[in-house]
Amino acid sequence: MNSHVERARRLVGQTAAREIIPAVPDQTGRWLMHGYPDPIARWNHHPELEVHLLQRGSGWYIVGDRIGRYSPGQLVLVGSHLPHNWISDIEPGAHIADRDVVFQFHPQWIRDARALLPELAALEPLLALAARGIEYSGRSAERGTAELLAIGGSSGMARLEHITALLRTLAEAPADEYRLLASPGIAPPSDHQATRIIDLAMREVLTNLNGTVSLTSIAARVGMSQSGFSRYFARATGQSFSDTLRKLRLAKARQMLAFTDDPITAIARSSGYNNLSNFNRQFRLEHGVTPTEYRHGAGRRADGGRPAA
Repeated sequence: MNSHVERARRLVGQTAAREIIPAVPDQTGRWLMHGYPDPIARWNHHPELEVHLLQRGSGWYIVGDRIGRYSPGQLVLVGSHLPHNWISDIEPGAHIADRDVVFQFHPQWIRDARALLPELAALEPLLALAARGIEYSGRSAERGTAELLAIGGSSGMARLEHITALLRTLAEAPADEYRLLASPGIAPPSDHQATRIIDLAMREVLTNLNGTVSLTSIAARVGMSQSGFSRYFARATGQSFSDTLRKLRLAKARQMLAFTDDPITAIARSSGYNNLSNFNRQFRLEHGVTPTEYRHGAGRRADGGRPAA
């Protein structure tokens, strides 16, 4: 085995990249609520689809190759084996109780049930779109949130009614109340060490977006060479480390442009760009507008009215 991977394994332990979702006897799917930090709140993937509600806090989400900011009330449907994670902005030692509400179900449940309930075929387009991750807004997010919460407080036929109402709400959301997040064809990592290594690297990056983080420092943190970590990161996430860092910095800039009155020069520095021309150029390449145009609403309209995402 490669010595760099061996060192990384000693550093981060031996947690598998795929999360194992325990089956719940006599229930369709698994509903749970958990806080943050929590052992299950990490970069992971699993065959089950996941409806994920963020109740509290703010921070970063990573769904496939989509990176952005989340705020309370974000509702996302994550597809089978689509890597995902939510990392909150909290002080060391702090904890956010009941941050997440999650409902996980295997797509095979719907396909098996179709033999007796052919109407469930209407959910197939939803299952296909979920492969890219779907974020909901407006009335669809409100209704979906209400049904998701109701699943946790019900049982028997009432629980099944809330599950079907949730899926119907997500499947019938109008085009202006949802958006796809990840690029097509995002594959889960095949390396069983990827989850902990990438999770550790992402957390290191997110605490140092002002420009002090580097490929050298992250590689050293996980016990790998620069070239080894760079290849490893690209295989595990589907994008290069430099591209990921750029997206994170620009996501931070978007939030500051939308929710603060800070000068653009200050926002550029806070996002890790000491050269204003480079910041403007990178922002335009990513969003099709300048930071000034984004602040005045052009980019936020293109984002579907959700500048924090």
